[in-house]
Amino acid sequence: MTGTAIRFGRDVPTDDELRICGDIGDGKRALELGVSREQNALAFAIAGARAIAVDPDPAKLDALRAAAIAVEVTVQGINTELADLGQIASASVDLVVANHTLGDVDDLGRLLRQVHRVMKSARPLVISAPHPFAAVYQTDEYGSKVQPYGTVGRTIGDWFTHLARANFRVDQILEPGVSDISPVPTTLILRAVKEGD
Repeated sequence: MTGTAIRFGRDVPTDDELRICGDIGDGKRALELGVSREQNALAFAIAGARAIAVDPDPAKLDALRAAAIAVEVTVQGINTELADLGQIASASVDLVVANHTLGDVDDLGRLLRQVHRVMKSARPLVISAPHPFAAVYQTDEYGSKVQPYGTVGRTIGDWFTHLARANFRVDQILEPGVSDISPVPTTLILRAVKEGD
């Protein structure tokens, strides 16, 4: 699903409602770190940003380019591993969004150091991921809890530790997804700002 709003996952409020990404119009540079199914780089471009998308899967970038052509915007696609941001100049990016794309990254510290390098100071990095507590309430056919907290994905503490070590300060944490169907949040959204240079 693509569109004009920056999205953080299925059945989660958009940035139009959450207002955590800030203004990216007037040619500011915005990076989608891993092309999500929502193709946020399109929303960046439609908002007037110079949109960049980095992804190791060329098919995702091809689909993104085709979608950009269809709505008459330009998105720069870089086919590389998420932590290999050498093609992006230091201190040149105003916003980075990683929408459910960092869960399988082995060396998260390296990736976050590269993101820190390419970002301007005091600008936001927004990460959305499956909420680590949601797995606790997954059950088997007998209704037993099958996943202790911390055994599936990174915990909230893990995210905070990795971000702090890369010189990011978390200034917002959102936990949407509680509903009649789910008694716990389904999504974790962290907004962290770059500190230092």
